[in-house]
Amino acid sequence: MYDAQPQDFSGVWRTLATELGVAGLLVPESLGGAGASAREAAVVMEEIGRAVAPVPFLSSAVLATVALLRAGDTRTVSALAQGELTAALVVPLTTAPDDPVTGVSGGPGGLSGSVTAVAGAGEADVLVVPVTGPDGLELHTVDRAAAGVQVSPLLALDMTRPLAAVTFSGAPSSKVGAGDGPVADAVRTGAALLASEQLGVAQWCFDTTLDYARQRRQFGRTIGSYQAIKHRLADLWFDVGAAAAAARYAADTCARADDDAAAAAAIAQAYCSDIAVHAAEECIQLHGGIGMTWEYPAHLYLKRAKSDQLAFGTGYRHRARLAELVNLPPT
Repeated sequence: MYDAQPQDFSGVWRTLATELGVAGLLVPESLGGAGASAREAAVVMEEIGRAVAPVPFLSSAVLATVALLRAGDTRTVSALAQGELTAALVVPLTTAPDDPVTGVSGGPGGLSGSVTAVAGAGEADVLVVPVTGPDGLELHTVDRAAAGVQVSPLLALDMTRPLAAVTFSGAPSSKVGAGDGPVADAVRTGAALLASEQLGVAQWCFDTTLDYARQRRQFGRTIGSYQAIKHRLADLWFDVGAAAAAARYAADTCARADDDAAAAAAIAQAYCSDIAVHAAEECIQLHGGIGMTWEYPAHLYLKRAKSDQLAFGTGYRHRARLAELVNLPPT
């Protein structure tokens, strides 16, 4: 994946989208989807994290789909639900909930402007674009293959979730509806569900390290029998369990549109993002030399964890947001 030419994983996504129906989880049944909620989407996100799967579930089935649904789209959403199209919301992946989103410029000559660090843009058929209109932010759809659209891949730490810079130069577009609310809802949902992916990363790292510690022998004993290793694994087990509680509560409150949803998402992101990185680091270190090798997958989990740690805002941003939500005075 890192040494060779970019690989095409569209077949994996096509199978998940058409045979398992994961692309339409958040789409109502009336539009051809499953009519499920954030709880079910969180299960998929957790398994994607566990496998560091290179599929655009977050960018297409969550971010783009939620934005289009909130804006009142039906045609594109139906195609997304059936796996006929893939979409990407053209905002930087680092956009935190409640961050102001600056749209590209729109006018009679088409869209103009550029956005960097967009997840899933390179594999998307449709770009869902926030556009600055005369009455505020608007949401437009753009065919990625249209004239005036340039998608340039970026060298990202996590190559299993490709990022791209998107540039519009007089690109034609179709207005869907207002953009402020839909984009904000999409980012909030993405942040809440990303915690489940981080949980999946952490759980794989813990399970794999525990199995290795039971098998690897050093000085005539399995390394898991040494007290120092036991303590580190016990601490990690506790951390992963707490991350599961935070991630699942965030998904549940998101599904119920609960008043605690914003605080739950902030808690989950502030905690799970750090735990995923810590679990991946422990996985590499407790595997010893094998954990440092290119052929062993541990480095893929560390890269996904570090990338996720910056997505939708850093842990510091989420802790600051949580302090605001609970009216905690600054120190």
